[in-house]
Amino acid sequence: MSKEEKIRHSLSHLMSIAVSELYPGVGLGVGPTIENGFYQDYDLLEVITPEILPKLEKRMRELIKENIKFERHDMDFDEALELYRNDPYKTELINDLKNEVDPSTGLRVNTKVSFYKSGDFDNLCAGPHVFSTKEINPDAFKLTHIAGAYWRGDEKNKMLTRIYGLAFESKEELDEYLNNLEEAKKRDHRKLGKELDLFHIDEMVGLGLPLWHPKGALLWRVIEDFWHEEHLKNGYDLVRTPHIGNRALWETSGHWGFYNKSMYPPMEAGQSLEEKQQNKKTENSEEYLLKPMNCPFHVQIYKSNPKSYRELPLRWAECGTVYRFEKKGELSGLVRVRGFTQDDAHIICRKDQVEDELKRVIDFILFIYKSFGFDIDKIKVYLSLRDPKNKEKYAGNDAGWEFTENVLRKVAQNKKLDFKEELGEAAFYGPKLDFKVKDALGREWQCSTLQFDFNLPERFDMVFTNNQGKEERPYMLHRALFGSFERFIGLLIEHYAGAFPLWLSPVQVKVIPVRESHNDYAQEVYNFLKQNDIRAEIDLADENLGKKVRQAKNEKIPYWIVVGDKEVESKEITVESRGDGEGQKIGSMPPSKFLELFKKEIKEKK
Repeated sequence: MSKEEKIRHSLSHLMSIAVSELYPGVGLGVGPTIENGFYQDYDLLEVITPEILPKLEKRMRELIKENIKFERHDMDFDEALELYRNDPYKTELINDLKNEVDPSTGLRVNTKVSFYKSGDFDNLCAGPHVFSTKEINPDAFKLTHIAGAYWRGDEKNKMLTRIYGLAFESKEELDEYLNNLEEAKKRDHRKLGKELDLFHIDEMVGLGLPLWHPKGALLWRVIEDFWHEEHLKNGYDLVRTPHIGNRALWETSGHWGFYNKSMYPPMEAGQSLEEKQQNKKTENSEEYLLKPMNCPFHVQIYKSNPKSYRELPLRWAECGTVYRFEKKGELSGLVRVRGFTQDDAHIICRKDQVEDELKRVIDFILFIYKSFGFDIDKIKVYLSLRDPKNKEKYAGNDAGWEFTENVLRKVAQNKKLDFKEELGEAAFYGPKLDFKVKDALGREWQCSTLQFDFNLPERFDMVFTNNQGKEERPYMLHRALFGSFERFIGLLIEHYAGAFPLWLSPVQVKVIPVRESHNDYAQEVYNFLKQNDIRAEIDLADENLGKKVRQAKNEKIPYWIVVGDKEVESKEITVESRGDGEGQKIGSMPPSKFLELFKKEIKEKK
């Protein structure tokens, strides 16, 4: 554990001391470290509000100055259970530790339970902590907010009070993080999505189902056109599949049994809504389900006719909308939705083609990130492997897993990816590489995935005829570059703070006449831009010039063109750019000259 994590864990204990002093007899839930901080759950008899946080912080700083030591002591399980027999939270955790068994050996994992003593405060904890509070900078932490949390994350259990805190080694790191939090609020894609008129989510339509406004739909189209163009260049063929599939398809794929927590119930497809409303019985009942994934459809396309080894590899791509059940409270803007469009592709290949195909996909992923303005040197990659102690949980055989895990590791090393191996994080159907990109504020976003699948080829009996005339099972790779369009667009909005680069911006140029008498020439300029494939708008509102220009700035449009008496007379235009956000005057020029500059910038920056 790093020094920073030890500090956070120790601050969680100090916060519990402060809370216990204010509320004697408080029940203590769990209190782990988390990214950038910590939290602790409390069973309180009264509701507390954020106004209590400064008081807790003050007491924690006083405790830090007392140079309190963190002393570990171990206890037999029976002794611990007797000591804490009146504490239901500690009792439950102690029993869990006592009964934890190694599945590979059947032997008990723990022989004792650990506690940490800080002054008079004693708490069940595995640690580690700092040696003493003198190692904690009293100015480098902050309690941030209060939330409710069910004990052990189970909604059937009691709701506890969770207090969150931030902690770093230095005040400068804390200040930088707090500044980034404020900037993140300004960049929130839900806020900017509304301000820039890109999308909204309507309760009458359904939560988790975004409605894309004209500018948002145009942004989507620009991204999707780029996606299609680059896939065709990279040797992919495009396929299209329906939004629903017969129950038999999902039973065969295994989703019916293994993925049912994320799927919606079947719909009756053997009768009309009218017949259902009239309580008419159907003789030929059919059940269909909204698709949570595109994979089984692509498999059925593969199986529609026999395949030879000469036809492989097949690279099939689809922007397919899928639907997954999410609880209402877990939905969040474009990041967590119920209906989303995956930029899906499946590569079906021979064993001798696997390595090259993996390298091609990795190159494609890095190209995509670079094209959208992300620093590919800051991409983190996670290699998810199966748990060798629980092999029975996974599809496929040892030979297949060994080959695919080794080849993923090999190509990650060859491509010099900054990757980390994670045991037990593989899906049951195969190992994978997950790519996380950092935005302008340094936050990680999960996007691309490159995944092997042993499950579907087996379940659907996918085969090809090899060069010896015998049937052979192909290897199947799933991959998504954006992950989903919704999430990726949410990332782009926050990364660019809504100020998209010129090639990506849904509105690239706004034409602004100074007065109504300039509207005709402004319309000529607007028509010229549209005829030359520039995404332009014209502002004919009866407003003064200053207000129109401010509106263009607020909309984060890359260029605006002002047309007044001088421009009408000279048949030129005055061009201003978004620049650093305050606006930057480019100068006067003929429309043809602006077109030349515009196309040059697009070519250089795309």
